[in-house]
Amino acid sequence: MTKRKILNILLIGGIAVVLVAFAFTVRVRASADSYAVLKTSGMTCGSCSYKISRVLQKEKGVASVKVDVDQGVVVVGYDSKAQRPEVFAEQVTGIGYGSRVMGVLSPEQYQKIAGGAATAQKPGCACCNK
Repeated sequence: MTKRKILNILLIGGIAVVLVAFAFTVRVRASADSYAVLKTSGMTCGSCSYKISRVLQKEKGVASVKVDVDQGVVVVGYDSKAQRPEVFAEQVTGIGYGSRVMGVLSPEQYQKIAGGAATAQKPGCACCNK
């Protein structure tokens, strides 16, 4: 074999390894067939919203998270075959906020109620000293 053929084989092999590595790191987004509405206490700012969103988005089956700091509500869109809504309340409670499941909505019910509601965040608070 010539040096050029060996180099091409190594290059193609390297590319294949990189593609396989990327394939394992890509997380397939879940689709929401249910929306858990959590009543959550102790949230005071955008930092609280971020912490809650981050912990819930790591859960299996979660498609979306909306946090309304002013109303004390967290809405989690999730695949009901992959997760239970009580798990979300437990995760939020585990990071220091009070949380309980208020109800579960179908996608149609959620669309009717939400109608494009955005995530509410207030700047600064005592919990993060900003």
